[in-house]
Amino acid sequence: MKQVPSIDQWLKEAKADPSARNAGMYLVHNGQVRETAKAKVRAGEENTKPVTGMYFSYDEEKVNAAIEETYKMDGICYVRVWMNEGELNVGDDIMFVLIGGDIRPHVIDALQTLVGYIKNECVVEKELY
Repeated sequence: MKQVPSIDQWLKEAKADPSARNAGMYLVHNGQVRETAKAKVRAGEENTKPVTGMYFSYDEEKVNAAIEETYKMDGICYVRVWMNEGELNVGDDIMFVLIGGDIRPHVIDALQTLVGYIKNECVVEKELY
């Protein structure tokens, strides 16, 4: 498990970055390990055991490429991603994503697109029971 970053520090650094002149807002995503199995929350399966943890890994090259693509989206001027790894417990942080951009619709779209891509294409999550 990696050292969890400070979101306060991330925001301070983002606002000190030259790109901050173009940012009207920042959004943060903080994914964490939950006790409810993915099969229950995503597919509605009722007979699932509680999750006790997760094994989490990711492809750093794919994540970096996704970050670069996010910078190409309309209005996006700041992107920062932190990914945990290894065996995680319920409540542990999986990832942080910070997006800065000009207007709310652009930033929301970028956050949703980037997090969705990371979750679907860049990570391996194995729930532990």
